[in-house]
Amino acid sequence: MIVETRAKLMAAGRRAFAAKGYAGASMDDLTAEAGLTRGALYHHFGDKKGLLAAVIAEIDSEIAARLRVIIAQADTAWDAFIDESVAWIEMSMEPEIRRIMLLDGPAVLGDPSGWVGQTACVDSTARSIRRLIDEGLAKPVDPDAAARLVNGAALSASLWIASAEDPRAVSARAIESFLALASGLRKHA
Repeated sequence: MIVETRAKLMAAGRRAFAAKGYAGASMDDLTAEAGLTRGALYHHFGDKKGLLAAVIAEIDSEIAARLRVIIAQADTAWDAFIDESVAWIEMSMEPEIRRIMLLDGPAVLGDPSGWVGQTACVDSTARSIRRLIDEGLAKPVDPDAAARLVNGAALSASLWIASAEDPRAVSARAIESFLALASGLRKHA
């Protein structure tokens, strides 16, 4: 029953945050849609902000799974590194990700670079860069520093795209520039 209650609240929160935004989603609407009380929301998430953090963690987990598939489909380690980064930037145009994670999330929860999911992204990117260095595909740089810079660029591009009037046009510009920046890591024979 606890798992079911939490799932109902998460689903209601996710729909409401995507459709109305954090500010427009009232706690009464969230709980009524889920067929639950405010007490259930408080018990499971503390408050609406806690529900938003849980929804973001869920979306982040789904994004990570999608990115793992993209990495697995790449022909080379370099392609995996680039494809993963570009896919993340492109995902910023998806309405749910755009609204919940990139617009409302930072406004309510603060700087995304401190979120658990973002820390996991940096760690994953550092592992990718270490692999690229080990395989002789990337210059011998500090993988942790490079991962923070790569992720910072991708996150900043995603935030820019999410707030743009024409996200598709901004995305194309951001990806082109990101690829130019990332190519600086590549070791050429």
